[in-house]
Amino acid sequence: MTTKRISRKERRQQRQERVSNENSQQNIFEKLHFDLKFIEPLTKNQEITFDSWKSGKNLLLVGTAGTGKSFLSAYMGMNCILQQQDYEKMLIVRSVVPTRDMGFLPGSNREKSKVYEAPYYSIFSEIFGRGDAYDFLKNKNLVEFVTTSFVRGITVNNSVVFIDELQNMTASEINSVFTRIGKKCRVIIAGDVKQNDLNPRKEESGFGDFFKVIRNMNSFNTIEFTSKDIVRGDIVKEYLLERERLEELGEIQPL
Repeated sequence: MTTKRISRKERRQQRQERVSNENSQQNIFEKLHFDLKFIEPLTKNQEITFDSWKSGKNLLLVGTAGTGKSFLSAYMGMNCILQQQDYEKMLIVRSVVPTRDMGFLPGSNREKSKVYEAPYYSIFSEIFGRGDAYDFLKNKNLVEFVTTSFVRGITVNNSVVFIDELQNMTASEINSVFTRIGKKCRVIIAGDVKQNDLNPRKEESGFGDFFKVIRNMNSFNTIEFTSKDIVRGDIVKEYLLERERLEELGEIQPL
């Protein structure tokens, strides 16, 4: 196969168009005072997460609820995009577990899965300090939400790919999503094995095997969050610490 060589003039035109597009996007944010808040790590593992991302690593964030995995993922991803680091958008991918059995309900698949976007409205509102942040970014094609049901056949390039709630994906879903990742992408994956919504009689999470694979990939760093990293609220931390204590004593069943 032969490739066409472009002239110096064509290269210059491409460079000018790229700069123009970047400036246009930057002007949108400046005009609307649309800026990320400055977020600092609150725990040691959050600090490790920031440092790993800044060093160029892709990330697998696993562990306890309330430790900021999704929040940090959205913040770091959007920070890359708004700093014009060659990424065009953030693609958020989730599995819509219960809706697999909701085909008889009214509305399109997109409408039925919209409930799974709810966490990102509050996350983006917090990191940008304005309630319309998530809708605004979606309308500007800087954020896209997709479910595992609709990833087959697509290729994602020049994007930050955020795969959330990994524990709710089967091995087949995980493989379908991961093999869609194309050129010039950064990847953040988040999950908590104790919040598995799959029906064990029908489906098995692919988290365990995927975890083993990722830990052997040099392009990824894995950060494991514990109850010590909980930042959501004191009552959540108290609850999970007490649950862990009783599980260790054998007084209650592990989740």
